[in-house]
Amino acid sequence: MLRGVLGKTFRLVGYTIQYGCIAHCAFEYVGGVVMCSGPSMEPTIQNSDIVFAENLTRHFYGIQRGDIVIAKSPSDPKSNICKRVIGLEGDKILTNSSSDFFKSHSYVPTGHVWLEGDNLQNSTDSRYYGPIPYGLIRGRIFFKIWPLSDLGFLRDSPNGHRFSDD
Repeated sequence: MLRGVLGKTFRLVGYTIQYGCIAHCAFEYVGGVVMCSGPSMEPTIQNSDIVFAENLTRHFYGIQRGDIVIAKSPSDPKSNICKRVIGLEGDKILTNSSSDFFKSHSYVPTGHVWLEGDNLQNSTDSRYYGPIPYGLIRGRIFFKIWPLSDLGFLRDSPNGHRFSDD
């Protein structure tokens, strides 16, 4: 009897470890569900919206201008940020001061991207901490799950003019 109980226990532990490894690989390499917080991506993503982030694009297809990404925060590595890709390596980015009086250009170095929130007046982004290394990108957000009234693919940036090649 003890032998039968031990056999079932070890089988259960073995299955638990196997399924745990499968779940880890799925969330780490395929994607997962993420809750976004903060006002920086409004109106595209509201505070507490739940979205799906896929991780395959950063490995196989490459991140594109206009993609919304989850990245490790360059100022706090324990937290993630949700921002839109405005510039890729080699791009020239027009940066404005808060008064919108002084304008300057920044160049995105090799291996980096320029990220900004859709809510430009309330976003801490590359205008504050500069371009971030591509390696900090965790995944690409493309589908909103919650609230159900907004279920579907994410819309384009309300700041589409920021993507100009000038």
